[in-house]
Amino acid sequence: MNTKGIEAVALSIRSLSMDAIQKANSGHPGLPLGAAELAAALYGEIMKHNPSDSKWVDRDRFVLSAGHGSMLLYSILHLAGYKVSLDDIKTFRQVGSKCPGHPEVGVTDGVESTSGPLGQGIAVSVGMAIAESMLAAKFNTSHHTIVDHYTYSLVGEGCLEEGVSSEASSLAGNLKLGKLIVFYDENKISIDGSTDCTFTDDIQKRYESYGWQVLRGSMYNIGEIVDLTNIAKSEKNKPSLIILKSTIGKGAPKEGTADVHGAPLGVDGVKLAKEKLGLPCDKDFYVVPEASEYFASRAGDFAKAQENWNAEFDAWSKENPDLRKKWDAYWNEEQTAEVASPSYNEGDKLATRDASGKSLNCISDRYEWLVGGSADLQGPNKTKVKNDNGTYSAQNRTGRAIEYGIREFAMSQVMSGINLHGGLRAFGATFLVFSDYLRPSLRVAALSKIPNIYVFTHDSIYVGEDGPTHQPIETLEALRCIPNVQVLRPGDAEESQVAWEMAIESKDHPVCMAFSRQGLSVYKKFDSEWKQNARKGGYIVQEGSENPDITILATGSEVNMALEAAKLVSDKKIRVVSVFDKTLLENNEAFTKQLLGNTKRVVVAEAGVRGTWTAFAKKSDIFSLNDFGESGPANAVAEHLGFTASHLAELLRK
Repeated sequence: MNTKGIEAVALSIRSLSMDAIQKANSGHPGLPLGAAELAAALYGEIMKHNPSDSKWVDRDRFVLSAGHGSMLLYSILHLAGYKVSLDDIKTFRQVGSKCPGHPEVGVTDGVESTSGPLGQGIAVSVGMAIAESMLAAKFNTSHHTIVDHYTYSLVGEGCLEEGVSSEASSLAGNLKLGKLIVFYDENKISIDGSTDCTFTDDIQKRYESYGWQVLRGSMYNIGEIVDLTNIAKSEKNKPSLIILKSTIGKGAPKEGTADVHGAPLGVDGVKLAKEKLGLPCDKDFYVVPEASEYFASRAGDFAKAQENWNAEFDAWSKENPDLRKKWDAYWNEEQTAEVASPSYNEGDKLATRDASGKSLNCISDRYEWLVGGSADLQGPNKTKVKNDNGTYSAQNRTGRAIEYGIREFAMSQVMSGINLHGGLRAFGATFLVFSDYLRPSLRVAALSKIPNIYVFTHDSIYVGEDGPTHQPIETLEALRCIPNVQVLRPGDAEESQVAWEMAIESKDHPVCMAFSRQGLSVYKKFDSEWKQNARKGGYIVQEGSENPDITILATGSEVNMALEAAKLVSDKKIRVVSVFDKTLLENNEAFTKQLLGNTKRVVVAEAGVRGTWTAFAKKSDIFSLNDFGESGPANAVAEHLGFTASHLAELLRK
């Protein structure tokens, strides 16, 4: 091991980070200065990767959970030879830069996950480690190993204070993810000062209780970091937490204090730091020559590792042509089997959550690479997949059903990690009202363009006896307002199948599907092209007339309600439209006009808050719920709240 070369890399990380943050007059120098040796050791000696091909499928993954320290990552990516230029670094935190304020997947070559909201990165890492183990169990053979890599993450105190890290770490320990290795930058500093004021957990005991191996060392002993990582790799049945004692802002005038966490050092501060570190003060963005020489000498080794894998993969492919076909289908998200969609007759009555369960089994048979489960609600969510090789566990890596436990936030981030890893597609499920627990993760998935699939059941006041704590009133509107999130609320079993097909086809956005607890009748569709129109946002269920007196825009269970209410108003020609995706209709004015026709009046019906439905109808014509629900049998609750077909009919008569 070329220790001097790695030390030169660490010094160069500090040089580039200080100058980039100072030039931007914005950023977090504390972590890049404090953890430079770890990044240098990881990318120089520890990780299996090839900067010339950042998408090599069997590369090790690294997630910077403490994403505020992004210049640490950008600096090492540049030095190692990824497509991050010095000019990119010089435009740190500027509009259009490849080096945004926090790492963003898809923006910067070599960045594996969008991070910044603390704790979410380690949870994504758990998902990546799960994906590795699943694919290894599926595709490795007795003669050839083609899936064999590690997932690494760097966390700080802030990550470990956020609850999502606890959820995810607990799950990782339960699953015995031995190829997950997390480094803890233990500097005992947060924005408000010493962490002693709020954070005195015994992290070692905490992680040992999760079932992790815990190791300790110094951030500034490169040999020790490498040795500790090798010890972690030798532990096959436990994830490892390597606690590295460090000094935040090492080398800066105010090292070891909160002042160096999240603000540029200042011109004088940078000068003093460079003097202390032995860097030339008259050269900005200086790279120590030995650092460039070090990575130049390592480039051949990085390329050779991938060449060796390519040879192994080719030999495996020749010996296992059927597995190779399946491999390609997994990585290209291609259909693996011909499976007919479930069929229904007009008048069939079943909850859309039940229809979703049928559709899930259809889709999972059609696409073998779909994996997932629920947050301890497999029965109520109807997410049990038949013939799925059982439940994924430490003893059964071939299972496709994931028991996430009561960890909605971690579930969502694990899904993101699986999907970012590639080769698999993940879904997760819970009650609609509990989407609030995972909302921060959904937001990051949306801005990262990750096609997570969310199954949300018990979607309205018709949950009944569980009462207002479980009856989502504002939730649909809250989900719809997140950019790049698609929200689908099917009105019957046939629409539920279309929803699942749209979800699995998504490539660049999360899809949330909201399903009912109560039974809903399959209704006759006016137009044979209803499926195509549903994909545009909505379709005509009942025409009423070419020039209807009223058009009802209804979603989910309220489509059945609208059809029933229309029968009660015999003196008006009433059109009923199922709004499958409200956002699509909002963004397609021409198609919406086509659905409405020459209607004289528009009425909206949805078991939720009025919200932005005012874009379609007057406030007085929006049949909605603007207060929390009530405990009691579903129909009694609806009657109590005045949310029934008869009450809707009264509105139509006005």
